[in-house]
Amino acid sequence: MPENWERLVEALADDDAAVTAARLADRLGVSDRTVRSYAAQANRTGEVVVESGPDGYRLDRAAWARVLHARSDAADADTPDGRRARLIRDLVDAPDGLDVHEVAAAAHVSESTVEADLGRVRARLQGTGLGLAREGSRVRLAGPETAMRRLLGSLVREEGRRGIRDLSSLRAGFPPMDEFRSALVSSLREAGYAPNEYALDDVLLHVAIALDRVGRDRVLAATEDAEASATAPSSPTAPEAGAGDEPADAAPLDALAALLDRLVRTGFDVRLPPAELDHLARLVGTRVATSQQGPAREAVVREIVARISREWLVELGDDRFIERLALHVENLAARAAEHSYSRNPLTASIKSAYPLIYDLAVYLASELARLEGITVNDDEIAYLAMHLGAQLERTRSRGDVVRVAVDVPEYHDARALLVARLRSALGDEADLVDDDPDDADLVVAVLPPESPLPAVVTVAPFPTDDDVGRVRAEVARLRRGRRRARLASTLSHSIGPELFVRGVGGRDREAVIRLLGDRLIDAGVIDDAYVQGALERERMSSTAFTDLLAVPHAMTMTATRSAIAIAIDERAIEWGDANVHVVALIAFAEDGRAEFQSVFDQFVEAFSEPENVRRLVRGATDYPGLLAELSGLMST
Repeated sequence: MPENWERLVEALADDDAAVTAARLADRLGVSDRTVRSYAAQANRTGEVVVESGPDGYRLDRAAWARVLHARSDAADADTPDGRRARLIRDLVDAPDGLDVHEVAAAAHVSESTVEADLGRVRARLQGTGLGLAREGSRVRLAGPETAMRRLLGSLVREEGRRGIRDLSSLRAGFPPMDEFRSALVSSLREAGYAPNEYALDDVLLHVAIALDRVGRDRVLAATEDAEASATAPSSPTAPEAGAGDEPADAAPLDALAALLDRLVRTGFDVRLPPAELDHLARLVGTRVATSQQGPAREAVVREIVARISREWLVELGDDRFIERLALHVENLAARAAEHSYSRNPLTASIKSAYPLIYDLAVYLASELARLEGITVNDDEIAYLAMHLGAQLERTRSRGDVVRVAVDVPEYHDARALLVARLRSALGDEADLVDDDPDDADLVVAVLPPESPLPAVVTVAPFPTDDDVGRVRAEVARLRRGRRRARLASTLSHSIGPELFVRGVGGRDREAVIRLLGDRLIDAGVIDDAYVQGALERERMSSTAFTDLLAVPHAMTMTATRSAIAIAIDERAIEWGDANVHVVALIAFAEDGRAEFQSVFDQFVEAFSEPENVRRLVRGATDYPGLLAELSGLMST
């Protein structure tokens, strides 16, 4: 980004809730004071872009959108990046090319500056299927229309990274786009498809680009239709797909093309040529419309899911779930074949909030790659995690259910009403029991008990929303305490003094994994094959599940015993897109599957709060300090 403070805006765009200065400082690699300075600079734009309060900082997306809109034209003229982006867009729109002298005069810069910009544009075009053709002072963009559109989509994506995730600029150019979106979703549902609205913005971007290009008489040739399916803005350097990628059964695509033809004519009063409709139909069919017909890969999906259920001790064998997942895999295979992946706006949150589920999705993706040759990225893995997570939520274990006794004096139906209210509010997180309160985990009482009890919440005979909220909070605290107690017990016998490293000497992430792996090998816990497996898992998707913590591991449970090697460093360790300070290489034995599920999720949960990580980094200067800090963190 052209300004340092815009990094703050980009970081805040990832969170809807307020973010503390400390967490932002860790994420940006600056001090709290610098974060305050960035916020002040952001608010000198004429809008209060960054709001501050007792809970931290929050991005006002509407104000930021107004700032972007107000300065969009000026940015093109005033900054090198904006000037080059404008140059690329003008080249895309000028089939006969541009005159260097005229470009310099219009931008009020020297011709040498334009020549330098063209050099950077030429570098930017590498791998896109496009190039610059020069005849004297005239330069033009040479290449297929599909590549032109892919480049336009890439520019839109880059501008979108400035913090605005909606399609405000697209809607401004095509006012009926909101109505078109709604009509497309409802029409797909009526046609028997399951729409995926998370990926819909990508398709709408393609629709907008197609409408714009057709309006400029820049249409797809019929021979480019198969290639057009590879024009994913999120993958600007992806190779072109060939005609051989055309699905064997074109009937569903013909139906989708007819549906799109009707919606485009109704919504935009535009008749798109057949090649354009076929191109958009392929995108809709592989990204946002899951067919309800029987999937061809159901058998292989069933095999992989059975292995996941067996090896991770989770229940995933529902036939309806298998069918839905197999249908998703069919479309995923089509996208992967064309290197045209769907973006997922929930990837980061899924990865940090549900690390075990995300890891199961990584395993599923690795098996699809091994058995079917389907290679996917993090966004597609997150979609797999959404399928797995939804099914696990339906069949989740009740091992942390809290036993709640209700102590209410008998008076008409007051007790029955209170029990009904609590049962509705607590769901399956608690069992309401009639046993002796001494045997319950929590007592909900109308009158204070005569003798002390470990956990009591006093409520009114007819509980208010605040009463119910306090009961739910106490149930959540007890459940969290149980999980952390189990984690503390596991950590105490899983991390020996020989498995603790303070400072990694500036090593990169693979070197850190090898360093911790060597410690586990020397302790007789794992062999080199496990370390190689952890490296392969890391290459599939980063194991930085929070801003400051990485938990590398292999996908197999071949350790002789469960153990954890942990490295802590005050200096940030570059870990993919994250900077971490704590790295925990986890190894589990074959008989440790259930333990793996508990430790993996709870370890990430415990260190999802940046203050917990900072506390560990400060206090764990040696092995006794590590144990003391872990014990303290697990008891809070």
